[in-house]
Amino acid sequence: MRCHCGQSRIVGPVTERHFILATAGHVDHGKSALVKALTGIDPDRLPEEKARQITIELGFAQLILEGPNGQRFHVGFVDVPGHEDFVRNMIAGVGSIDLALLVVAADDGWMPQTEEHLQILTYLGVERAVIALTKSDLGDVERIEREIRNQVSCTAFGRAPIIPSSIRTGEGIENLKKALASEFATVPPQRDFGKPRLFVDRVFTLRGIGTVVTGTLTGGQLRRGQKVIVQPQNFEARIRSIQSHGVDLESAQPGMRTAINLADVAIGDGPGGIKRGDVIAAVDLGKSSASLIILVEKSSRLDPKDPGVRPLKNGTSVYLHHGTSRFPAKINLLEDRVLEPGKQTIAQVKLASPIFAFLGDRFVLRDASEQHTIAGGIVVDPEGDRRKIRSATQRKLFAARTGAPDDVDLCVHSEILVNGFARREAILDKSHFSSAEIADALLRLQRHNEIVIHQGIATDTKTWRALRDRAAVLIDDAHKRNPERVGLDLNELRRALRDQPENVFEALVADLCSDDFVSKGPAIARISHRPGLPDALQFAATKIHEALSNKSFDPPARKEIALDRNAQQVLQFLIENGEVIEVGSDTVLSRESFQRMKSAVVEFISKNGPATVSELRQALQTSRRIMVPFLEKLDRDGVTRRAGDQRTLAH
Repeated sequence: MRCHCGQSRIVGPVTERHFILATAGHVDHGKSALVKALTGIDPDRLPEEKARQITIELGFAQLILEGPNGQRFHVGFVDVPGHEDFVRNMIAGVGSIDLALLVVAADDGWMPQTEEHLQILTYLGVERAVIALTKSDLGDVERIEREIRNQVSCTAFGRAPIIPSSIRTGEGIENLKKALASEFATVPPQRDFGKPRLFVDRVFTLRGIGTVVTGTLTGGQLRRGQKVIVQPQNFEARIRSIQSHGVDLESAQPGMRTAINLADVAIGDGPGGIKRGDVIAAVDLGKSSASLIILVEKSSRLDPKDPGVRPLKNGTSVYLHHGTSRFPAKINLLEDRVLEPGKQTIAQVKLASPIFAFLGDRFVLRDASEQHTIAGGIVVDPEGDRRKIRSATQRKLFAARTGAPDDVDLCVHSEILVNGFARREAILDKSHFSSAEIADALLRLQRHNEIVIHQGIATDTKTWRALRDRAAVLIDDAHKRNPERVGLDLNELRRALRDQPENVFEALVADLCSDDFVSKGPAIARISHRPGLPDALQFAATKIHEALSNKSFDPPARKEIALDRNAQQVLQFLIENGEVIEVGSDTVLSRESFQRMKSAVVEFISKNGPATVSELRQALQTSRRIMVPFLEKLDRDGVTRRAGDQRTLAH
């Protein structure tokens, strides 16, 4: 298979490094021609692009640069369109890059799409650039260089090198290569945090091979034969083979232009189909979501004449660009009704279809007409549940994340605080932190007594203490109200704490029982609690004992023994303390009577063999009302076994 993103086949030393570079700049400023001059590859491949002499779709090439200290840089070029009609394609090409090649023509200077592309790069968090001053033979280089420096002075590209160049004369091309190599020498490699995602920018079919997708790999490695998930459709696929720039690989690394042959996957929107904008991800990274919580910002650079300068209003319909896709969406501002240029705020965005985003991902917003870039920002919660941002405190927690997006302790703690309770294995699964980094952060937070973890449930220490105290009060109150009871029935405790999920409740009971409390069958009690009947109920206890003793093998029905609330309370106490045995729903026996009847049944069957209910009833001189539930209990206890209408001994 060929991925059509380059021709080179270089196998080099361990010092080889992979980077992604994207062009940016106004239409007809020479971006594609510059890519061809640098790489020898024409990125414009469509007939319409050749005919119109403008870039419409993304183009791809590769450049290998020699760096200092024996390093070799494999640079994947993504050439983007500069025309205003194709900005959405431009955004799809610059989402996962290490360096921008900002192109400005000397005969034109700083133009509208130059500015829009700069704002898009800023919204997407691109911090490094080399500026190519093209067509240097056709304009006033010094004047345009001053203009460029003035335009980028207050941006991340304020100190970016500006390299004059001319495709026609060849001037500056080697200088540009040296500037690129110098920049890449100081660019840290893309992180491998074990969560690979490939944002699909091309999909095609090759005869005899099948479906091939290409994109820039981020976050982790993908291997030949690996099972992956296609998002947002959430179906499983298998990687049949992998290439990068025409070279077959066993695995692809973060920062590589990657082509993947997927087994048994069709092209298109239908079930089991894949298209541009989809994401190839590792298994077990969570699912896509149709809403996000975001920090949205509006650039202060917007020109007063630019329609995009209008304040962003609550409820505005927009297109959200993320990765290589875009989604119709609606913005819900949470504190302000409008967002002015130069401002930022926490918001919720609801999308027309699910998106597979991570905490820390960048995005761009364009207006509903797709003519103007109006804002951008960062994802602060990829699930987007509005309940998480109802209070000012919750919104402050999310805002804190945006100020320190690489602080794993802060992000983990805020995730726990916002959710109240979180499953340890799911905390920040959709984030740029590795599982090991998250686990280490949890340990640090535990050591500092900021969080607690019980049975895989993590929560803030204060929250857990409050829940534990709440449960303790309920148990203590039950001891005061019903001192004769063994404890508070767990079902009653669960109903009282019905606002908590089942896994939180189970973790709470386990934690209580690890210290001051004990589980006694279906109840929970303080270890120090000793059930006892108050003096006022002693008479009722005596009456129950008498009723069960008068006809020990054929006592009255339960409802006849416990005629009122006090008697019912006492009977429950006697059952819980083992003085009375609950044989059936309306049948109880004294402990002594139960043991005598059991011994009599065992003895009868041992001597006479299998016996019917009638035979055993006659032998024990009791009634069928007692004998049937009594034998059923012996069956449950493993004393007897029913075979047809007879009972045998179980052992």
